[in-house]
Amino acid sequence: MASVTIEQKFCGPPTSGNGGYCAGLLARHFKGPATAVLRARIPLDVALGLDVAPEEASLRDLEGGLIAQARAAEPMPPLEIPKAPSLQAAREAEARHIGIGQRFHPICFCCGPEREAGDGLRVFAGQIAGAPEGHLACTWVPHANFADADGLTPIEIIWGALDCPGYFAWVVKEGRHGALLGTMTGDVLRQPKAGETCIITAWPLIRDGRKETSGVALHSADGELLAFAHQVWIVMSFPTPPSAP
Repeated sequence: MASVTIEQKFCGPPTSGNGGYCAGLLARHFKGPATAVLRARIPLDVALGLDVAPEEASLRDLEGGLIAQARAAEPMPPLEIPKAPSLQAAREAEARHIGIGQRFHPICFCCGPEREAGDGLRVFAGQIAGAPEGHLACTWVPHANFADADGLTPIEIIWGALDCPGYFAWVVKEGRHGALLGTMTGDVLRQPKAGETCIITAWPLIRDGRKETSGVALHSADGELLAFAHQVWIVMSFPTPPSAP
């Protein structure tokens, strides 16, 4: 079993790894689509066990407890993915990102506004004008700091960039906070180059009790589909209704 350490800079909440990034670390071991399931909080700055087998990759803590696992998934037809908005419309949506006026996870690797470019991903998805509620978009330019030797954006960085927009799709639709990424199934069709302007979109799909499913996608500036995924988020709690007078 190999060892891997999730550095603090890859956090989601301050004391746990970003779910999409960590899911991508496992998913990158499979060619084509993969499904990653997060089982427990992802510790930061400690050595974790990484076991990669032909059928499954898993991440375990020092006591052997299962943190996350991933497997190859069935081919995912890119159906029912909303057409990406124009670059201008995506920029306008980005200005409506709900995190601008409300505090969520300010140091999150994906959506943290306190992270500088090249340190965090700065993905700020906001409501698309004229689209159904919860259909979000933003621009994203992968930074050279995260590029591989060929100048391409690694799989785990792409999965990390697609993480939080799926969460915010439901926040915008329902007006509630508090959910954790449980499962993410995704496929990367083309890795964008560092410095390539892209468009990220997200939209709510279905609710089943405490489970909320989102769709997310990555497009090039001219609309080429680069990656897509669906996510299952576990709602931590529902708002308490006001007491009757």
